[in-house]
Amino acid sequence: MTKFLLATVFGLSVIAGGCQNGPSVKKEGDIPVTDEAKKYNLDKIKLPDGFSISVYAEVPNARSLCFGAKGTLFVGNSGEDNVYAVVDENKDGKADKVYVIAKDLTMPNGVAFKDGSLYVSALDKIYRYDNIEDHLANPPTGVLVTDQYPNKTHHGWKFIAFGPDGKLYVPVGAPCNVCEERDSIFATITSINADGTGREIVEKGIRNTVGFAWHPVTKELWFTDNGRDLMGDDKPFCELNYAPKKGMHFGFPYVHQGDILDPEFGKGKDPKNYTPPALKVGPHVAPLGMRFYTGNMFPAEYSNRIFICEHGSWNRSKKAGYKVGMAILDGNKVVDYKPFVEGFLQPGEKVTGRPVDCIVAADGSLLISDDFAGLIYRVSYKK
Repeated sequence: MTKFLLATVFGLSVIAGGCQNGPSVKKEGDIPVTDEAKKYNLDKIKLPDGFSISVYAEVPNARSLCFGAKGTLFVGNSGEDNVYAVVDENKDGKADKVYVIAKDLTMPNGVAFKDGSLYVSALDKIYRYDNIEDHLANPPTGVLVTDQYPNKTHHGWKFIAFGPDGKLYVPVGAPCNVCEERDSIFATITSINADGTGREIVEKGIRNTVGFAWHPVTKELWFTDNGRDLMGDDKPFCELNYAPKKGMHFGFPYVHQGDILDPEFGKGKDPKNYTPPALKVGPHVAPLGMRFYTGNMFPAEYSNRIFICEHGSWNRSKKAGYKVGMAILDGNKVVDYKPFVEGFLQPGEKVTGRPVDCIVAADGSLLISDDFAGLIYRVSYKK
């Protein structure tokens, strides 16, 4: 396959309180706003003091993210069935090239990297692309790792990642809003060896996780989970969960948000028999990607905080989510949760972006994918 497109180099950024580094500056009140910032709605973004946001790259339907060993950013996709590779050749915080490295896959949401190879989840299959960073312009054909996952498309977008144990973790969402499936593989997180063998169920009772990560110090698993629909605007809450050991059950389909029995499947169940969430994120906010902050660019207090991409509600009467939140930990307890990047939901419920995933770059900046705007943003900090 050949190179797909050369990304525009965006010489703009918006810093909390205003914009900088762009031509055609116009005044709106006391805040200078560039034409480019308006085009990408960056002038509407709210960040903590000292933080800036810029467009890193244009990538259609950008979903899950991972880095290769040589710094290539790999991007999963929704809608076009492609997988992309993004390269910042001069390391200036703006992408120079975007390649298509795989085409015609089915729901290629998840990407993970190990030993020079890119792994891609495509509904019921996982493919491996060997020595990929040396062949971005002419990528190899994918090697089938496994085709033994369910082919149900409902909650079929799979986030994947390699854990501290070297195994590839693969979630299987419930094939429904709420149901009790006979096949025990549904509503779980599984793990497999890198060659596709040795599948086991790691955690249960998980309706639909599209993001997880391991604590940088304890190496314990944390993951997001999307709450069920059609119980009203304000319940149940979506979740951030903490799984310090294997074999835990997080309640679905019997218990939601740790303390609400399902009206159909919860009869006779006791919430105390299931693991409650570490954080109730919000009702129908659809938390997807989550990452611990492990960089050195942000202030020291940001170390090991969890960034959570709230993709946003789809059927709530008043929209909620559409931001990147930040969970603050004390040990393994969440002690606070606050907005980090806001402004993708404007007055009149106008949606300008839907965060999907985030990842910490080598320079300590935070990259955020947006499948609504087809962008990857870069959030940086300067004293």
